[in-house]
Amino acid sequence: MSTTPYAAIDLGASSGRVITARVTGTTLNLSEAHRFPNRPARTGPALHWDILNLYAGILDGLRKAGQVRSLGIDSWAVDYGLLDADGALLGNPFHYRDTRTEHIAEKVWATVPPAELYAATGLQYAPFNTLYQLTAARETAQLRAAQSALLIPDLLTYWLTGQQGTELTNASTTQLIDPRTGDWAHDIAARTGIDLALFPPLRRPGDHAGELLPHVLDETGLTGPVPVTTVASHDTASAVAAVPATDGENFAYICTGTWSLAGLELDAPVLTEESRAANFTNELGVDGTVRYLRNIMGLWLLQECQRAWGEPDLTELLHAAGQATGLRSVIDAGDAAFLAPGGMPERIAAACRASGQPEPRTRAETTRCILDSLALAHRKAVTEAARLADRPVDVVHIVGGGARNALLCQLTADACGLPVVAGPAEAAALGNVLVQARADGVLGDRAAARRLVAGTQELTRYTPRAGSAEWVAAGARVATP
Repeated sequence: MSTTPYAAIDLGASSGRVITARVTGTTLNLSEAHRFPNRPARTGPALHWDILNLYAGILDGLRKAGQVRSLGIDSWAVDYGLLDADGALLGNPFHYRDTRTEHIAEKVWATVPPAELYAATGLQYAPFNTLYQLTAARETAQLRAAQSALLIPDLLTYWLTGQQGTELTNASTTQLIDPRTGDWAHDIAARTGIDLALFPPLRRPGDHAGELLPHVLDETGLTGPVPVTTVASHDTASAVAAVPATDGENFAYICTGTWSLAGLELDAPVLTEESRAANFTNELGVDGTVRYLRNIMGLWLLQECQRAWGEPDLTELLHAAGQATGLRSVIDAGDAAFLAPGGMPERIAAACRASGQPEPRTRAETTRCILDSLALAHRKAVTEAARLADRPVDVVHIVGGGARNALLCQLTADACGLPVVAGPAEAAALGNVLVQARADGVLGDRAAARRLVAGTQELTRYTPRAGSAEWVAAGARVATP
């Protein structure tokens, strides 16, 4: 085993972490070096990421990690920073939950109809897609002054290395990439007035991204050279790369956390009109794969309720939810009405009332409503993805933070009528490290990396219980997204 670990910088919507991993062909040991909060900042009506605080957290984490063999960065998708001609940041990046993109899609669709946009880019409709963000910024002084646009992991990589690039898996979420070619959708950009020259050249997972700059080495106490590897910088792409599927297994995945991303790993995109109507997205993954999935609101619903309730103990909350009556009330967990922060328990109650269902009366009932609704959304996404892609599914892998939520995992198995394998929880960090190890020659192909995860990480299997008719009936109460 190498005595020098790799470092994965994994940034989520609520926290960031620096995780180190020692990797051989048969061992994979992770250790958390540092975890830090990711708190968005509101200035007037605008919601921003506190990007400088995140960068400081990364430096603190690398200092605590000690000497590393290489490092890579992954984060959420779609958001970006704008730089001027000197490479200076032109303001804090906007948060994807900012409201400035409301009704922007209609302006884009007036130029490129939704069917044409989907046929060219394969991206589901989401109001925060980068295409809509850039359209919303079109008349701003900031965009007029910009000389380059860097997605969040690319921006942080630039500050560490001084080198600019655009990582492909994250770029594929911008609605400006053609998933068939893995290159920019030049026609779409031209028709929507987006200047692709803002984006540096594309990089792919495994590419060399540079080395830590001298002042970064001084700040962190590391000894150079320390290479920075381009990983699958969209955290979902990294998480999917760490799904512990066995060779030849027909699997679906659900990457759970603030969001649930549920779907299949394919060799080619599905660009049919039926796929567009079902709001499935075709994002790119490691080794040229396609992540065919649907975005679901995820544990954001529960996180916001916890915040409104004063952060009660999660273990106690889930235990009480497990005792509550199942499928009493359900909501559409993919409804954009739940996208914004604030007042989540009341909004859930209002949605139940509007659909003629009983309102949750207690925290336990609200929590059970959320988890039942997420399980239903998982069921719908897995079933429809399999049908639209004409691929069988024999097992569902749940990775990410939600893999620790035993009640959610069991309800998902029940709803899908399929076995669920839960874990690893730190899938994004694992996928990040695995790409580094492959680039370093320590591991071979994607299948070998997955076998290593399956053989070294703690996994839990959930078997579906009887009652599929109840889930079908409950699903009928949820409006189609």
